[in-house]
Amino acid sequence: MLEAVNRAYLNLVEHSWPVYKRMLALHTVVYRASGGRIGHRFLHLKQTLLIDHVGARSGTHRTSGLVYAKDGANLILVASKGGHPRNPDWFHNLRANPDTTVQVGTERRTVHARVAQQDERERLWALAIDVHPGFAAYQARTDREIPLVVLEPRP
Repeated sequence: MLEAVNRAYLNLVEHSWPVYKRMLALHTVVYRASGGRIGHRFLHLKQTLLIDHVGARSGTHRTSGLVYAKDGANLILVASKGGHPRNPDWFHNLRANPDTTVQVGTERRTVHARVAQQDERERLWALAIDVHPGFAAYQARTDREIPLVVLEPRP
């Protein structure tokens, strides 16, 4: 059953991007408005967070809802953009402005974002695939190596 849901989800992302973007925007609004009580789980995804980021060029404050994996106290994000040839905007924004906040369920925390090093990539990729097997299909769909972002807690 989960495999069928994953296929339907990939089809939606690939063929109905405008609809999917509206769904993501609504998810973000509901997640934030409910204080994280609604939205931590989204569609068939096990766990999502909201990450605040500042536009690298525009300086505009933005929020994105993303799937995450856990690695001890760190959170792991996958800059897949559904296997698109380019990295997502939030990835570029975090590289330019790495200190930010996330909301994980009802908890808000401050974090520092960094791109995963090559020597930790295989282990972190396995954690991400455990949470969302669709990431493997995204990687197969693109020529770029999909970056992993490590969110480290800040005091």
